[in-house]
Amino acid sequence: MYRANRIAKTLSIIFVVCLLGLAACGPDTDPDASLAETSAVAAPTSAPPHRALSPTAVREDPGVFDDRIVFGQSAAFTGPAGQLGIGMNHGIQAAFAEVNRAGGVNGRLLELVTRDDTYEPELAIANTTELIEVENIFALIGAVGTPTSRSAVPVAEAAGVPYIAPFTGAAFLRDPKLRSVINLRSSYNQETEEMVERLTEDLGIERIAVMYQDDSFGRAGFNGASAALHRRYLEPVAVGLYQRNTTAVKTGLLDVRKGDPDAVIVIGAYQPVAAVIAWAREIGMDPVFMTVSFVGSNALAEELGAGGKGVIVTQVVPFPTDTSNPVVAAYHEALAEYDPEVEPGFVSLEGYMAGRLAVAGLERCGDNVTRACFLSLLRIDRPINMSGLELNYSQEEGNQWSDEVFLTMIGDEGQYIPLDVLPKDVFGSEDK
Repeated sequence: MYRANRIAKTLSIIFVVCLLGLAACGPDTDPDASLAETSAVAAPTSAPPHRALSPTAVREDPGVFDDRIVFGQSAAFTGPAGQLGIGMNHGIQAAFAEVNRAGGVNGRLLELVTRDDTYEPELAIANTTELIEVENIFALIGAVGTPTSRSAVPVAEAAGVPYIAPFTGAAFLRDPKLRSVINLRSSYNQETEEMVERLTEDLGIERIAVMYQDDSFGRAGFNGASAALHRRYLEPVAVGLYQRNTTAVKTGLLDVRKGDPDAVIVIGAYQPVAAVIAWAREIGMDPVFMTVSFVGSNALAEELGAGGKGVIVTQVVPFPTDTSNPVVAAYHEALAEYDPEVEPGFVSLEGYMAGRLAVAGLERCGDNVTRACFLSLLRIDRPINMSGLELNYSQEEGNQWSDEVFLTMIGDEGQYIPLDVLPKDVFGSEDK
């Protein structure tokens, strides 16, 4: 009976969202935004103790109390993208714990309530609705993925709830018409432009294929790569597809092999991307492999093991072990205080910076914290100094605080190496 009620509740939420035109539900829309039945709303994952509301609590907006401000996160904590949600959560929690140790923001402690959407759009809708309507959160932060964000953002927009620093570079999140979205990271268009520029200029490679996850995330990366190629009067020599939340990649890889590429841009999460690279090497393919930051760099290196050498990953945050960078040093200290067992990495550093971005917005509002104030003051052209790292907001670049893209390569022992250019002596471009 409980399960049936949960199914009915989830389906009713989805129906209302579709009826209002808030999610893509019609025949002409992105199929990734279509909604299917789900068995249950996921239980909280790693959520802090949620205190009962005081009858005398004062709040300017939902989620804002006299002693705390409550944020919500719907992300993948299980499944093939689970390490991404876990990494983002670790970083956000570390940033919140850091400010809480100093007394909070203007005397208010920060809390984070989480829900596992397993990287599936229908659960993202249900979780987002529950976080807004039941948990009464102030803002959403650290969502993971394009398909889930495509489904959740209309819910947040309709409720006027801030949607902060999603872990995706999708173009639709950079639409100036969106009222609730604040991006931290560079876009996938910027990442794939850097890939194609480095391949063509550093290595002289023009035979470039693209393999991508067949949903809105994969298409966002594919469109970015295709546009970057077209600007150079090129086009992909082959295209391969695979389904979300699977590692069944062989058919798509065989399609890519038909184009005899010298480089392959792979758009996906760490498990299927690792499967693509491993199978390619199994069947004798040896192109340059490149993938975007969403892949989950540390998890990818772990999945590939010794077979990861030479894989290129673009990043949108500084190198997470470079403690000479003040923001990275602050991140290391905060992460160690939060949980000394957690290894530093690109994803949790992005989560930490997302948490710090939220803190900066709250600080700008002072004592009178409202969603409207929070959003408006995170959209002004006034730099944020994040432990020495200056971030500058740009509406023109896609409603985002950073347009940095960094090159990294997996080395001999699975470690990441920062790069300025792609080295010819590693990739043997003269033979390509």
